[in-house]
Amino acid sequence: MKKTVDVALPVGPMHPCWKEPVRLKCEMKGEHVLACEVELGYAKKGIERIMRGRPWQEVMFLAERICGICTVIHNYVFIETVEEISEITVPERAEYLRVIVNELDRIQSHLLANFSYCYTIEHETLGMYLLSIRETALDQLELITGARITCAYMIPGGVRFDLSGEDAITLQEGLSAIETETMRYRGMFETGPMIGLRSKGVGILTTEDAKIVGAVGPTGRASNVPFDVRSGHPVYQRLGFEPVVYDTCDNWGRIMARFDEVLQSCALIRTCLLKMKPGSIRGGGAIKGGEAVHSGEAPRGELRYYLKTDEHGRVIDISIRTPSIPNIEASGHYMIPGVSSAADVTSSFISCDPCVSCCER
Repeated sequence: MKKTVDVALPVGPMHPCWKEPVRLKCEMKGEHVLACEVELGYAKKGIERIMRGRPWQEVMFLAERICGICTVIHNYVFIETVEEISEITVPERAEYLRVIVNELDRIQSHLLANFSYCYTIEHETLGMYLLSIRETALDQLELITGARITCAYMIPGGVRFDLSGEDAITLQEGLSAIETETMRYRGMFETGPMIGLRSKGVGILTTEDAKIVGAVGPTGRASNVPFDVRSGHPVYQRLGFEPVVYDTCDNWGRIMARFDEVLQSCALIRTCLLKMKPGSIRGGGAIKGGEAVHSGEAPRGELRYYLKTDEHGRVIDISIRTPSIPNIEASGHYMIPGVSSAADVTSSFISCDPCVSCCER
């Protein structure tokens, strides 16, 4: 390698395109990237260690703070893991309310991810449009949960607040606005000539490589790997869920997959509103000791919790496998090496929607 490398190009740890500090060490032959190493370690929080020995009521709030962009799914998976250990059942209405909040969080996360990509390829106008419609999704989260980011909406056996008929109408109106604007921006991205030059055929992650590295979420599904944890979730099965899959294996496909999932999330929320019947939003049950492994589909892919509790509900041990771990590995080993321009390093990395906070929890 040293005989063929012209220059070592460091990107980061502080970079205008990074949401969080991370360093990419690229080995270049002219403008062509031969190899890339992702260097983490700038934002270590030690949150798993902080969780151990604490009651589940405290850990529930800590779990949301692992990632500030996809907080709801951490709340969702942690609570479902506690329910699995304690054999707690959830009323049907609460199950649908959980899906509604989870999909609203997915919408705002995907719109932010696509904003970051558009900003990275210097299409700031489209990026700001996406941030604007993201505010509508956050408004709907606040309408239901009382908070825009750290909602703490799900509790063992149900949810904190019900959805009134008036708020359901407001939610429907918000979904209509999100759908209308997302279709417009999706069309701009799909047909934009400059976007195509910067995105199509760039950051290639083949289906075989995606399987080898275990890429998940839109990163894997844009490489024709049809894996989505929601496909096996009983509530999503009742909603007729089918994963969004692309076979382009490039930056363009990853962003398009997120646009399509935003529209799919809106449709899922509408189905939940149709299926929801009046009833209780909280079931009974007591927290027990035990251990379990449970997964959920975060906006970036599969999120897995291992949890062990004692008979008092204290967390004895916890281990969290976040989706950014394999996705960042995929970007460093497969997507970035091979790009023909140093300018495509940042866009290829951002296309997998990396979350350093999740990795360095």
